[in-house]
Amino acid sequence: MAGTLVIPLIEARIRVQGLVYILMGLCGAGLGFAAYFLAGFTPIEAVLLAGAIFLGGALIEERAARRRAFRRLEKGVEEMARLLATDAKAGQVLSERVNALADLDLGPRLDVIEADMSVLGTVVRQVAEAVSELETAQQSGTIYQPTRVATPSSPETRRSPTIPLADVRRALDEGRLVHNVQPVLTLPQRKLHANDLIPRLDIDGRLADPPEYMPVPNAEGNVVLRRIDALCAEEAIRIVRRARLNGEAMRLIVDISPASLADRSTLDPILTLLGANRAVNPDIAFAIDYHDWAELDKAESDGLATIAQQGAALAIRDTTTLRLDFAALAEKGVRYITTPASKFLKQPSSLTDFHSSDINDYIKRFGINLIVTGLETEPEILALLDDGVRLAQGRPLGGVTALRDDLRDEGNDQLRRLAAR
Repeated sequence: MAGTLVIPLIEARIRVQGLVYILMGLCGAGLGFAAYFLAGFTPIEAVLLAGAIFLGGALIEERAARRRAFRRLEKGVEEMARLLATDAKAGQVLSERVNALADLDLGPRLDVIEADMSVLGTVVRQVAEAVSELETAQQSGTIYQPTRVATPSSPETRRSPTIPLADVRRALDEGRLVHNVQPVLTLPQRKLHANDLIPRLDIDGRLADPPEYMPVPNAEGNVVLRRIDALCAEEAIRIVRRARLNGEAMRLIVDISPASLADRSTLDPILTLLGANRAVNPDIAFAIDYHDWAELDKAESDGLATIAQQGAALAIRDTTTLRLDFAALAEKGVRYITTPASKFLKQPSSLTDFHSSDINDYIKRFGINLIVTGLETEPEILALLDDGVRLAQGRPLGGVTALRDDLRDEGNDQLRRLAAR
C-alpha cells in the first residue's frame, strides 16, 4: 500500500519539475527575443543569452531539487533512527522480562503447591471417610459421636517434684546447678540441628533431672523458678556466644516459665543480656510448656513478646494438639513446636486432622519446625522418616550429656552463687 502511494507522488514531482523547465525555457526565449529586437543583439548573441538563462535557471532548480531531496532523506533517516531506538528499547524491556523469568526460582513455589495439594488431598479423603461413616451410622440407626479432643484446659497430670524445695534452694545458693545438653538431630542425616539446654541439680553427688526438683508454681516455687530461669538464660547466652567466638553456630533451646515472664525484676536483666548480644539472639529459642502457653495472661504474653522483639526465637513444648493457628504463632516469633513421639506415632488422630505424613510440610510452610521428642527405639525413627519428619530427639539419637570443654563455664563458684542469689 505504501508503494502505491509513493509512485504517484514521484510522478507528480517529475511533472512539476518538467513544467518548471518549460517555463525556464520560455523565459530564456522571451529574454533572447527581447535582446534581439530591443537591445540590438545579433541572432547568435540572442540565442546564447537565451541558452545561458535557461541553463542558469536549470542549474538553480536542480540544486534546489537536490537540497529538497537531501532534506527528505535526512528526515527519513531520523525517522528510521527513532523507530530503531523505539524497537531497541522494546527489545531491552523484553530481554529484561525474559531474564527475570529465567532467574525466577520456582522450586520453593512448586514445593508449596505440592504441599498444598497433598494437604488438600488428605482433607478430601478424610471428608469422604467421615461422610461414609456418617451414612453407615445413619443406615444402621446409630448416632454419630465425634471424638473429643483433649484441650489445654485439661492437661495431663504433672508429676510433683521429689526433692524438697529447701534442698533445691540450698543447691542454688551453693552453685550446684549444672547445665547439660541433649541434641536435636536432623533426619535422616542425623546431623546436629540444635541443643536442648537441660539444667540438672547436683544433689549428694547425683545429677537430678528437672522433673525431680523443678518447683510447683506457687508463691514460694515461683521465686525458685525465676532464679533457675535467670541462670539458664544467662548461661545459654554465654554458650552461644562462646560457640560464635569458636567459629561455629550453635542453636540452643532453653526453658522459661510464666513466673519469670510476668516478673520485671527477673525479665529485665534477661532483656538487657539479649540487647547486648543481638548478634547471637537468633540462635536462642526460649521454650514454654504448651499448657502454660495456653494460659498466659496479658503481662506474661507481653513479656514473651519483648523477648521475641530482641531477636530470640520462641518454642512451645509438649503440644497435646497440632490443631493450631500456625500463622498467628509464626507472627509471635514461634519457630519450634515439640510433640511427644508416643502420641505422634501411635495416636496421630488425637493430634491433628491431617495425615501424619502431611503435617510436617504443612507446619514448615509457616517457618515453624516440628520436633518429635521422646524417641525410644530405632523403628520409631524409621516411622518418622516415613511421615516426613525432619527433626527428632530421643535416646537413640543422643541422651543428656555435658557441654564440651570449650563451651563450659569454668568461672569461680563463688561468683556463681552470687549470681544465683
